[in-house]
Amino acid sequence: MKALITGAGGQLAAELEKSAPREWSVTALSRSQLDIGDEVAVDHAVSSLRPDLILNAAAYTAVDRAESEPDAAWRTNRDGAGHLAAAAARVGSRMVHVSTDFVFDGREGRPYRPDDEPRPLGVYGASKLAGEGAVLAACPGALVVRTAWVYAAGGRNFLNTMLRMMSQGGEVRVVADQIGTPTSAPGLAQALWGLARCEASGVRHYTNAGAASWYDFAVAIAEEARIAGLLREEVRVRPITTSEYPTPTMRPSFSLLDCTAAWEELGEPASHWRAALRDVIRDHAAAA
Repeated sequence: MKALITGAGGQLAAELEKSAPREWSVTALSRSQLDIGDEVAVDHAVSSLRPDLILNAAAYTAVDRAESEPDAAWRTNRDGAGHLAAAAARVGSRMVHVSTDFVFDGREGRPYRPDDEPRPLGVYGASKLAGEGAVLAACPGALVVRTAWVYAAGGRNFLNTMLRMMSQGGEVRVVADQIGTPTSAPGLAQALWGLARCEASGVRHYTNAGAASWYDFAVAIAEEARIAGLLREEVRVRPITTSEYPTPTMRPSFSLLDCTAAWEELGEPASHWRAALRDVIRDHAAAA
């Protein structure tokens, strides 16, 4: 069977390639190889490859920059996702599309279920929500998987930003009043393959288990990195409020996702975020 992965070069696409089951022949295309915002290019690529499965890991993810570059965000997150879904429907491919907790406003006070009403706070979340709708409208059998706080040993993400800042010594200030779940890209990639195998469709949520603030996440990174030998000295992590770290777009303050349905389909719950972090940091240290 043939699979097409978009967004090659990104942290999730890299893990999707790495964890592909043996029965899948994978073609992974980067943005320079396939700009999903280009409808003609998408149609040509999908018609030529005729994949059995499309895994869309391509996205405009610069949350703050999206406020000043809305056209770029909408072009990739809504239009590009729709182009892929329409092409998938034309050739009979199944499609898995990755979305985000940013489709919610964080004001519910409990984990969000897949059928809860989305209320995005900014351009990024709104464009991703529109992409979900475009995918499901063009390819009714598609699967949309919302996730959150994704990181890996490589790439630009919170983990590697923290490790870089912590290696410089001194104090690191991190927001403590935004709650979610750190999610390892390796675990997410395996879950996406598993849900594709189950032929799941509609909307699902998938993250690691547990809850954390960005401050909790940073403290855990410091502790695990010290154990793994990535940091020579202890680092002070100081909690701050969102108001002390203003950004161009609002973030959801409480964006836990209820992953029950996806975990049941996969046959087991995801590992706790702290255990997943330990594994990723060990991989990071091994590659250093």
